[in-house]
Amino acid sequence: MLFEKKEDAKGDLLDNKQKLLRMSEVSLILDTYDDIFSDFDPRPYSTRALSDDFLLEVKKATKDKPSGTVELKFMMPHHSRNLVSENLIKRRLKEHFKRHYILAIDDVKKIRNKGISMTLAGVVMLMLSAYLRSLSYINLFTHFFIFLFEPAGWFTAWTGLDQIFYGVREMEPDLKFYEKMSQAEINFLPY
Repeated sequence: MLFEKKEDAKGDLLDNKQKLLRMSEVSLILDTYDDIFSDFDPRPYSTRALSDDFLLEVKKATKDKPSGTVELKFMMPHHSRNLVSENLIKRRLKEHFKRHYILAIDDVKKIRNKGISMTLAGVVMLMLSAYLRSLSYINLFTHFFIFLFEPAGWFTAWTGLDQIFYGVREMEPDLKFYEKMSQAEINFLPY
């Protein structure tokens, strides 16, 4: 009889977990708050580095979620909860995601600016090559610079355009992830 009650309580506990999973958009079960943070960092929660495993799981879980609608719910055992730690962790996560979102925006701007600079430099080299070809007197020195500037100009211009269009595209997944997470609502729930 006692065994049946334990099994019923365990079944109710599993049912409650399933209900919580269905209610939230992204739910993660934690054994302790340390599951969020790196095992190698002994600092307090307010400055501690986030776990790579945690970040990878959150990225996978939020991949198909539209921006601005992500609700991240951490399910903790009822007896392990600490509201002070939870508020500190929420603040730490928000700071982390916001900081990395700003860094991702800066990286996109740097890549785009580098691409524009390279494209302009390539166009200048091509124009210089065309100018040298238009001269009426062409000697060995002029031929050398035409030979140098023409392929260098094409290469630099195309590489710059590649950076503008495809280099930025490679950064989009990180940018979208950190944008979503910087706007996410973070909650802790007992189970």
